[in-house]
Amino acid sequence: MVIRWSVDDAPPLLVAALRFLVAALPAVFFVPRPAVPARILWGYGLAVGVVQFGLLYLAISLGMSAGMGSLLMQTQAFFTALMAARVLGEKIAPWQAAGMTLAFLGMAVIGAVAGGDVPPFPLLLTLTAALGWSASNLLVRASGQANVFSLVIWSSLIPPIPLALLAGLTSGWDTLAQALANGGAMFWGAILFMGLGNTVLGFGIWAALIQRHGASRVAPLSLLVPVFGMLASALVLQEAFPPGKVAGALLVLVGLLLHVFGARFFTRAPLTGPQG
Repeated sequence: MVIRWSVDDAPPLLVAALRFLVAALPAVFFVPRPAVPARILWGYGLAVGVVQFGLLYLAISLGMSAGMGSLLMQTQAFFTALMAARVLGEKIAPWQAAGMTLAFLGMAVIGAVAGGDVPPFPLLLTLTAALGWSASNLLVRASGQANVFSLVIWSSLIPPIPLALLAGLTSGWDTLAQALANGGAMFWGAILFMGLGNTVLGFGIWAALIQRHGASRVAPLSLLVPVFGMLASALVLQEAFPPGKVAGALLVLVGLLLHVFGARFFTRAPLTGPQG
């Protein structure tokens, strides 16, 4: 809903640029630079800001619905697990693979119930955006014990310029100037919320979890996003919540429970009989 408020009267790529500008300034003047190589800092900023959000916002502007875009972005969970196994050597346990499979089936059910044609090019952009999210997850793991909130804030300096250039080239510079001049309280409130709440706080906590527990274990938790999105739509916007969506949401929840807590059931020591 916050994204919708911000893009109603402004180009989506401009909104993305402002989001990261707010996340970076003025915080970079008070937060020390993260102790990571420049390639990690630049890689994270480009992966999250330009690839993930830039391509996602561009896909939405080209016809991808916000709901379907949010759902497709959760494929990052599977991209991340596979990339972490390949690049970082993180193991995928059998119960984790089973949990991800169930969650993926749940997403497929939700997507089928949602219906609607998905344009091919926006679909490709959205899946590429999900790959960008996956790459950022691996870069967090590669950052070692660096302060992740510092990483998020300093890396947010990188996306605004390329995003603003893309916005000007795709929407026109006059449109950008008009959007900035005519933005009301709701527009700037949404920008502040996305910059400080979603980016700094949200991605900071997300990065801290990945740093502590591993990319392949944490990434599937994002599959809860479409579930909570549907609940919010049903409660706030009074949108329909048909049985098919309920079934899909339950599959996602069961899959996540299996993925996160499966080790407690599958690695217990076998019971032994009385010694005689």
